[in-house]
Amino acid sequence: MTKENKAKLKALELEMMMAKSSMNPKYLPSTEWADNSANSLTKSIIFYINATGNQAERIGNQGQYREGNKIQVGTGEIAYTKQLPGKWTPGQGTKGTADISATINGKSVKIEVKYKRDVQSEVQKQYQQKIESAKGIYYIARDFDTFIIWYDKINQ
Repeated sequence: MTKENKAKLKALELEMMMAKSSMNPKYLPSTEWADNSANSLTKSIIFYINATGNQAERIGNQGQYREGNKIQVGTGEIAYTKQLPGKWTPGQGTKGTADISATINGKSVKIEVKYKRDVQSEVQKQYQQKIESAKGIYYIARDFDTFIIWYDKINQ
């Protein structure tokens, strides 16, 4: 992420905090903005879209492992606790859904975050086709600087 784009994020964050607080700005905590992981890139993109007057949210469709029950086995000196096997509960959302769902100037936008060598799965490619055939916008974000260039074009 360039220094200029970090400065943009910090300025937007400060502006939003000042609108909510009467504290001296030097005492307000600030975020260390980065795009050095998929999580930090996602966080930066969502914040930027929301801070510039549009709407964005993270879409979570990950399943969850549910630990099995623990039971007491035996009695007295030979008693012990046994962990029963758990189970995987699949996510409830659409398979292949993008990481970020946004509305930018009234347009439905889906943003898939791919960091470094990460690539789309087949089901994500199918989801992209569905969005684009419905006249929605689908974008694959790999870094914040390139995202800003793309965002400025569609946010006109």
